[in-house]
Amino acid sequence: MSEAKGADLRIDIDRLLRRLGDLAAIGAIEGTEGCARLALTDEDKAGRDLVVAEMQDLGLEITIDGIGNVVGVMAGHTDGPPVMCGSHIDTVRTGGRYDGNLGVLAGLEVIEVLKSAGVTPHRPLAVAFFTDEEGARFAPDMLGSLVYVGGMALEEALSIEGIDGAVVGPELERIGYAGPSPLPANAPYAFVELHVEQGPVLEAEGITIGAVDGVQGISWQEVTVTGQSNHAGTTPMHLRKDPGFVAAACANFVRELSLELGSPQVGTVGRLELRPNLVNVVPASATFTVDIRNTDEAILQEAERRFSEFLTSTAEAEGCTVETKELARFEPVIFDDRIIDLVETTALALGHSVKRMPSGAGHDAQMLARVCPTAMVFTPSRDGISHNPAEYTAPADLEAGANVMMQVMLQLAAEGSTNG
Repeated sequence: MSEAKGADLRIDIDRLLRRLGDLAAIGAIEGTEGCARLALTDEDKAGRDLVVAEMQDLGLEITIDGIGNVVGVMAGHTDGPPVMCGSHIDTVRTGGRYDGNLGVLAGLEVIEVLKSAGVTPHRPLAVAFFTDEEGARFAPDMLGSLVYVGGMALEEALSIEGIDGAVVGPELERIGYAGPSPLPANAPYAFVELHVEQGPVLEAEGITIGAVDGVQGISWQEVTVTGQSNHAGTTPMHLRKDPGFVAAACANFVRELSLELGSPQVGTVGRLELRPNLVNVVPASATFTVDIRNTDEAILQEAERRFSEFLTSTAEAEGCTVETKELARFEPVIFDDRIIDLVETTALALGHSVKRMPSGAGHDAQMLARVCPTAMVFTPSRDGISHNPAEYTAPADLEAGANVMMQVMLQLAAEGSTNG
């Protein structure tokens, strides 16, 4: 590959926007720009089929593994592990059109640009999309990439039951994406993930590109508090065993604890279910989720410990019992310094402002970082909104991020070449 020729290449933003629109039309949320494609649903299958068809049109060699991860490879001048990009195409129930999708579809755009220009890289290039990154139907999140790198056995992953009672293995079979490619997979040469920030920092600071240096540690758990259901009008307050109160107190504690520990500590009670959930009945039980994150493992452990102590003491004082279930637990991840530097210098060379920053959200890249040099490229999110149909990133920012990713991939793919 001519290094000069590769450096002059740019993506076609209109073509990328068309791809984003076509995928967003699958599972479209009426009256919005958003979409809903929970993992392994019919909508997810339709989205997968669309992206696989695009891979086929580009002449990529496609493999599907036992957890349903899909990888399309463009051959290079040499064999060996590819420089890989990618992300996910599953969404939350109230998803936007950029989260995950951008990293996959921008990868297809990179391949099309190279093929149209007649450029063959020294190393192969790959575009991947990983199963159930969101974890919105099957916990934990980043499930497909976790299995891809050997962090969870395939058999264990296939037995996971979703929030609707469905099981991963049978659902993969049902939608036709239980593939033959073995797991754990062979490690790529390097992995670069383009993603919308999903936060307000880049927009607030007027910066175009985020050179992501790591991902916060994530602790998810589900808590079930059991008390005594009773009449809301006739049961004195001091005689109640109210799991609804315990849940509310815990939600408040998570927020206060996060504020006390300070940035970047965050905490969220995102799902709360009361039973029987009636206006005039003290609940019999409360089930809620707790999401705690920090870039520092020691502080994350402190937050977990303090929440556990508060939960136990509050439930005991109210006469309730508690059960907890770990849904996901990942330590903070630090990305590869060399690729972070490459993202930063590439962005500057293309005339973009850039900021080194951590990711507050989990990403497939944090799993790939276990097996190969990895980093991420962020583009701004308007008002910091994500997991919401109102999610939006301006076309100029999408274009900038995709061009940075392409040039980073080309530089990585040229490594070891004698002629650039």
